[in-house]
Amino acid sequence: MISCCVSKRGGRLLSTLISATVVLGALGAGIGDAEARAKKKVVRSKRPAIASVAAPSSITASSAYASIVVDAKTGRTLFERNADAQRFPASVTKVMTLYLAFEDLERRRIGLDTRFTMSARCSAMPPSKLGMRAGQTIAVDDAIRALVTKSANDVACAVAENLEGSESAFAERMTRKARALGMNNSVYRNASGLPNPSHVTTARDLIVLGRAIQDRFPRYYGYFSTRVFNFAGRAMPNHNRLLGRVEGVDGIKTGYTNASGFNLLTSVKSNGRAVVAVVMGGRTGASRDAHMRELIALNLPKASPGSRVAPLVAEAAERAPALRAR
Repeated sequence: MISCCVSKRGGRLLSTLISATVVLGALGAGIGDAEARAKKKVVRSKRPAIASVAAPSSITASSAYASIVVDAKTGRTLFERNADAQRFPASVTKVMTLYLAFEDLERRRIGLDTRFTMSARCSAMPPSKLGMRAGQTIAVDDAIRALVTKSANDVACAVAENLEGSESAFAERMTRKARALGMNNSVYRNASGLPNPSHVTTARDLIVLGRAIQDRFPRYYGYFSTRVFNFAGRAMPNHNRLLGRVEGVDGIKTGYTNASGFNLLTSVKSNGRAVVAVVMGGRTGASRDAHMRELIALNLPKASPGSRVAPLVAEAAERAPALRAR
C-alpha cells in the first residue's frame, strides 16, 4: 500500500527544497527590483534628449518630431533631425503673416496707426483669439502684438483680408514669398495656421523664415520680444515661455494644433554667438520647451563667436508656386 504521507527524512528534504526555492525567489525579486530602479534612474537622468532618442517617453519618439539648429553667423547646421520632412506649422505660420505685414509697412502701404476692420468671417475664427466683433477695428501696431503674444486667429484673418482682400489671396502671396525665400517645401492655405491638410512646412524652411525676418526687418523684429500685450483692459502674456527665462532668447513664435503637436521657432543671441532653432511635434508645451532648452545648451557653444560671414537671407523674384504638398 502506498502511504499518503512522507517519511521524516523525506519531509526534512522537502522542507529544505522549499526554503531554497523561497530564498532564490527572493534573490530573483531583489535583482528585478534593482534593474527596475536602475532603469528608472536612466529615465530620470538629466542627459540631453538627443542622447537618448530611442527613449519612448522622449519628444523625439513622436511621429511629428522634427528639429534643427543653425548658426546664424555662418549658416552652418549644428544639429538636425527630420529637418526636411513636411510638418504642420500651426501658429508658427503667423511669422510669415507678420513678414508680409512688415513688408507692407516698409513699402508704406500701411502705417502702424492704420486700422484693420474685423469681418464676420474673421470674428468667427476659433481660438486663440481676441474675440473682436464684426465691424470693430484694430490698429496695425496692436494687431502685430496680438499675433506675437496671443497668437490671435481672428486678427491673423483680419490682417490677411485687409492687406489682400481675402485670406485665400493672402495665402497665395505667403506661398509666393516662401518660394522667393527658398522655402521650397512650404505651402500656405491661411494666415493663422489653423488646420488644413495641405498647409505644410519643414523645420529647415522655418529656419530660413526665422533668419529672413531678422535680416529683412530689423526695425520690426523687436516685436517678437514682447512679453505682455495690453488690450481692452486685458493683459495677455506671450505664449513663448522661453522669453525672459533662457538667456539670449529674443523670440520668436510658438504653435500648436492636434495634428502638429507643439512647435517652436526660437532665436538666441548670447556671448557673441547666435543660433536659430526649431522644434516641431512636441507632445506637450513643457516637453517642447525642455527639448529646446537642451538644444540651445548643447549647440550655442558650438556657434561661431566671430563676425558674421553668412550672407543676408535674400529673396529671389517671386514666381507662381506649385500649391501641392508632397
